[in-house]
Amino acid sequence: MVPAMNRIGEQFSVNKIYVPQMLIAARAMNAGLAVLEPILADSGYEPVGKVAIGTVKGDLHDIGKNIVAMMLKGAGFQVMDLGTDCDADAFQKAVDDGAQAVCLSAMLTTTMPYMKTIVEHFQSNGDNAAKIIIGGAPATQEYANQINADAFASNAADAVKNLSSVLGITS
Repeated sequence: MVPAMNRIGEQFSVNKIYVPQMLIAARAMNAGLAVLEPILADSGYEPVGKVAIGTVKGDLHDIGKNIVAMMLKGAGFQVMDLGTDCDADAFQKAVDDGAQAVCLSAMLTTTMPYMKTIVEHFQSNGDNAAKIIIGGAPATQEYANQINADAFASNAADAVKNLSSVLGITS
């Protein structure tokens, strides 16, 4: 399933498929994972990393976040999906519970500044162990650089690749 989802992600990133096809693949992957997760848990399988993902405070959009979460699961990450409208405290709790990274999503330009608030929250606490990856329709690499995020992802396939890179995970 992982190679298939990687191919779906690659096709999506070059506009060979679109959101409806990505959602169908995501649903199929989630159905497969629902069957496999108990088996993997019983076998002592260890995830490659633990990550929290959520849409930032003030934003209720979640389709992109859900696709990224599914791709991360398919790549072997343990994903803590915090949902939508997440404040800095929700991400902090996830880090306190073992998340090595937080993935921030925003669909609205009006909610993007909260990404900076979260980055500043972690920097002010001296918690540089948690990596911060941002994404969403209005987000850019330039904005990620401006707010000192560790990485930017323009799509789900990039999210997996860039998260793996900042965590030092090789495939």
